[in-house]
Amino acid sequence: MVDSSTGARRTGKRHDDRVFDRELEDLPAALRWREWMMRVEAVIFASAEPVKRETLARVVGKACAIDLLVDDLREELVGRPYELVSVAGGWQHRTRSVYADTIRASTVETRSLAATLSRQEAAVLMAIATLQPVTRGELSKTFGKEISRDTIASLRSAGLIASGPRSPTPGAPYTYVTTRHFLSAFGMETLQDLPDVEMLEDAGLMQGRGADVALPLDGVEEADADEA
Repeated sequence: MVDSSTGARRTGKRHDDRVFDRELEDLPAALRWREWMMRVEAVIFASAEPVKRETLARVVGKACAIDLLVDDLREELVGRPYELVSVAGGWQHRTRSVYADTIRASTVETRSLAATLSRQEAAVLMAIATLQPVTRGELSKTFGKEISRDTIASLRSAGLIASGPRSPTPGAPYTYVTTRHFLSAFGMETLQDLPDVEMLEDAGLMQGRGADVALPLDGVEEADADEA
């Protein structure tokens, strides 16, 4: 008697071992390019994070010029309420900024973590991004108030900051740095895209200049004084 479960496992293995056809050499050039475009758009649309070039290279032929293909995708999206943008070292679909008020009015839950931050968390996050690597004690001095462990923990759990190198100051406290996910959440390609101090002041997030910069922070929770 043949073990049907064994046969199913063998069939499943043969299915899993099928080679994914990246090159599509049996298709005419125009259809091949169109299929590559569809594959790349499908991967970017399905991903919760910006998709890097090396990931896209897994689904297209070796001769595919990914930058040109992305340009063609962007061209097709002209006139649509969303676009393909370069953020955090990859590509991601984003709603066009002109429709921001529409999205807010709809009250739908969006994928952007930036929209869920409190004013306090946003201000602390911007300080970390600007001053990194920075300790909690240094953040407290910048704000003129203690920055609580809860605020740091909230930003860490959201994946927006991570532990940096130990500070060379006494006690060697941990420093904090922003993550790649931070870039993605705020639609930035690199940290060079951070707004400058004057832009932050205009937005009401920073007051003062140079070494005397202070960020307004209402209702900051008091933290234990023993943490640097």
